[in-house]
Amino acid sequence: MDYGMIGKIEKAKLYAQEPERVTFNALTAEFHGDNDTYTITLGPEGWDCSCSGFQTHHICPHVMTFERLFRPMIKREPLPYAPRQNVVSDVEKATRYADEPDRIRFLSFEVTFRGDNDTHITSYQNGVWSCGCSFFHSRNVCCHTMALERMLKGMIVPSQAVAHA
Repeated sequence: MDYGMIGKIEKAKLYAQEPERVTFNALTAEFHGDNDTYTITLGPEGWDCSCSGFQTHHICPHVMTFERLFRPMIKREPLPYAPRQNVVSDVEKATRYADEPDRIRFLSFEVTFRGDNDTHITSYQNGVWSCGCSFFHSRNVCCHTMALERMLKGMIVPSQAVAHA
């Protein structure tokens, strides 16, 4: 019996209930909207979405959905509404999209994860995890990656599936 791994699994379950421990530093995701699939990014310069609404107004229902779903993990003020934006329609669409998280597929992200003992940079790129903690370096999995898999269930390819792909 691997008691070290059992302890990490239990810690991951607890961490997954505390999304405020996580801060998205950067992300890239596909968003399956009603009419097309868009690419959403968040970086140091802010949000971007490949949809025409974002290109025109610098805000869209796709970004608004991310701001709703991941509010505790996005330590930024929500984007302001834009002049001539169809606010009512966009808010309604973002609300509906937030109830349909299967529209989102993360391609990559980097987060700062505040653990009980230290803060770690944890990342995901095309099914491959990385974490700065020592447990990850010895096992290629840790409580931080397992907690994020729980938090983002259905929006990422689980590491077990990647290992067998």
